Amino acid sequence: MPRWTMVEAIHNALSQELARDPRVLIFGEDVGKNGGVFRVTDGLQARFGEERVFDTPLAESGIVGTAVGMAAYGLRPVAEIQFAGFSFIAFNQIASQAARLRYRSGGVYTVPLVIRAPFGGGVRTPEMHSDSVEAYYMHLQGIKVVIPATPYDAKGLLHAAVDDPDPVLFLEHMKLYRSFRQDVPEERYVIPLGQANVVREGTDVTVIAYGAMVGVALAAAAEIEKGDGASVEVIDLRTIAPLDEAAIEASVGKTGRAVVVHEAARAGGVGAEVIAVINERCLYSLLKPVERVTCPDMPFPIPTVEDVFIPNPARVAAAIRRTLEP
Repeated sequence: MPRWTMVEAIHNALSQELARDPRVLIFGEDVGKNGGVFRVTDGLQARFGEERVFDTPLAESGIVGTAVGMAAYGLRPVAEIQFAGFSFIAFNQIASQAARLRYRSGGVYTVPLVIRAPFGGGVRTPEMHSDSVEAYYMHLQGIKVVIPATPYDAKGLLHAAVDDPDPVLFLEHMKLYRSFRQDVPEERYVIPLGQANVVREGTDVTVIAYGAMVGVALAAAAEIEKGDGASVEVIDLRTIAPLDEAAIEASVGKTGRAVVVHEAARAGGVGAEVIAVINERCLYSLLKPVERVTCPDMPFPIPTVEDVFIPNPARVAAAIRRTLEP
């Protein structure tokens, strides 16, 4: 079994989808000849041709608008937005067209569209490149939002996203692209959208995270177990829309304590929705108020202060300890 980075796992999934289904197309800014900013699509144009993998003008609204029309009429486009922070230029196409066409047409049309976009801090990018924008899209009805944390999950979730009859926003954290390798099956497999994953079992407190924060949560859990003797369960949401409420309820109902971690700003974030689910479904199981560890409510800062801006294992461990206080 190959050991792949997330870039290699996503590249393999895209290559398999192009080979498997002639309806699949890949397009976006610099994804063709150059293979994308992070070389995720490297070599795909040479293999599958310029009609299947091609570059577009620097116009995000045009990229997504074109993809919506293609999907509604039977193709399976995979459109790349070069960085998720640029997706706001295409927000009208995503929110008013892609997410609503099934509803607007009474089910006559569906939009089997995947929009890929890198995001996230820790790699010293310029302004608008690192922003965590997922909460904006979580609020939309009619679109799924997927954020993998590992190469294995990235491949399986991307196959599921291409299969899905509705639009999927597939957000890839830049720091995870080449940060570690993992055993990934070369053959095609699917991880169902909307199913969280218990990546570490525990009994005393639940930490809920997604994307790059899963690794941060696991590091904090190991620190707590070693230093405090407490057993920490870690859940990777994998998909934030739809949210796996049953997995959240099962874990917090067992542990009675919870910490939610995300890299996005605090106000109106995914953590707020997760805490609402806990309050609705697990209130009588809670032994302490739920803790949140997030970025501050401010624009993503200059690269020199990223390390104190983004949640780290020490901050998560401190939040865990607060939930464990008598």
